[in-house]
Amino acid sequence: MTTDADTLRELIDSGALIGGLGQTMGIEITEASTERVVGRMPVEGNRQPFGLLHGGASCVLAESLGSIGSTIHAQQFGRIAVGIEINATHHRSATEGHVTGVATPVHLGRTLATWDITITDDNGKKVCTSRLTCMLRDAPQ
Repeated sequence: MTTDADTLRELIDSGALIGGLGQTMGIEITEASTERVVGRMPVEGNRQPFGLLHGGASCVLAESLGSIGSTIHAQQFGRIAVGIEINATHHRSATEGHVTGVATPVHLGRTLATWDITITDDNGKKVCTSRLTCMLRDAPQ
């Protein structure tokens, strides 16, 4: 699968991937297109009090990846993407290293985009699976 390098560069240059919660949590986007979005996040700094990766951190990574893919898709209609529903199942804990998320589209329509996101640890073991739905809205004037 080929990364849409121009689109990724546009998102980086526009500031869409810089700042905010994603930057605070250390999320790095490594691939972005309408077919697949990949990013990783450190476990360090994103743990709950018992030393495990916080489940909410997994949701932030999942929503970030699915939202980026939805945004790329929405641009062809002159629209923006906003998350309206997310669910997550946490399969195992991560305590160190990084987790990597891979988002793939389930549905890419004119008004909705839905993504499956799988998050794995550094050993390739599944940590979390998530599904995100974004509404595609007209861009603000």
